Parts: sequence; C-alpha cells; structure tokens
Amino acid sequence: MNKSESIAEIATALAKAQAEISNASKNARNPHFKSVYADLAEILNTVRPVFSLHEIAVIQAPQYENGSVSVETMLIHKSGEWVSSSVSAPVSKQDAQGVGSAITYCRRYGLAAMAGIAQEDDDANGAVGGPNTRKAAPARPALASYPAESFSDNFEKWQTLVESGKKSARDIVAMLESKAVLSNDQREQIMALGTGDTA
Repeated sequence: MNKSESIAEIATALAKAQAEISNASKNARNPHFKSVYADLAEILNTVRPVFSLHEIAVIQAPQYENGSVSVETMLIHKSGEWVSSSVSAPVSKQDAQGVGSAITYCRRYGLAAMAGIAQEDDDANGAVGGPNTRKAAPARPALASYPAESFSDNFEKWQTLVESGKKSARDIVAMLESKAVLSNDQREQIMALGTGDTA
C-alpha cells in the first residue's frame, strides 16, 4: 500500500465511512458456475454515496503489460491526503474483451478491499478452475436505530447534497435505511429537504 506523508484526516474520514458502509449485495449471475456475486456497479453504488458524504474520492487507474492487468485504486480525501493499493490479474483471453474483463475484475476487488467491504467470491472460480464451495453467508443482523447524535452531525451534509442536486432526499433515505432504521421524525426531516420545508 502507498500513502501520502500524512493520513490523519483520511484515516478519520475512512473510519467514519466504514462504519456506515454495508457489504455489497450479490446482484450478478455467473451462469457457468451457477453462482451470484456483487458486480462492479453494485460495489460502486454501495461505496460512492458514503465516501461522498465523507469527502473521499475514488480513482482507479488500469495498466496492461506482458499479458497481465493491474489496477491501482486510490482513495483521496479533500485534505489532499491519499492511500492507494494495486491488484493484478492475468488476462486469460488476449483480446480487448479479455483485457476489459480483467480490468473490471481488478477494479471490483481493489475497491471492495480498500473500502473494507465483503462480497461473494463465486465468480473467482474461473481463476482457480474449481466449482463453488463457499458456504452461504450468515444472515445479516437486524438493523439498529440510526443514532440521533450521528444524524444531527450529518444532517448539514445531506442538506448540501440535496440543495446541490447531487442526491435526492429519497436517495439519502434509501442509503441510510440500508444501514439503520430511521425514526419517522428522522425520515420526515430528510424528505423535507426535497421540498424546501426544513426549519
């Protein structure tokens, strides 16, 4: 892993972001192995909204050399601090489609690792040549109530996102409710951001 000289601010931001990020849902199917996994879009949809709230950007830079692809994933904080790491994989089919598939694979695993989230590894069987033997993931525990203190601390960020048009109030409610149970009052406060009825 590489990093900027100081990582104090990005470390704090990442700790807060990881407390809010849930594992990615398995939304794609690998018909060859009759398995499901979280695709790149699902990983991005899981990570980006939370990183955005904590002012962290993601950059992924692919390279191809000697039959292998590598992707460097860099997380950059608004302070200018950053951390990065690379993932490499051989390209099984030496054409544009094979290179593109390997890049997508590396992007997906690199970002999931840097964000600290889990994903199903079913589609990796092609890399090792074996059937899926992974056990089903344990049931997700019941969601806890969203803490009032954290809600107050983040409300201004959500308001800025809605006012700037980057997110809708409904998107923010959906993102929060995927991680915790909002009270009716909390839900109404956020939804009011979309109508300009906030106090």
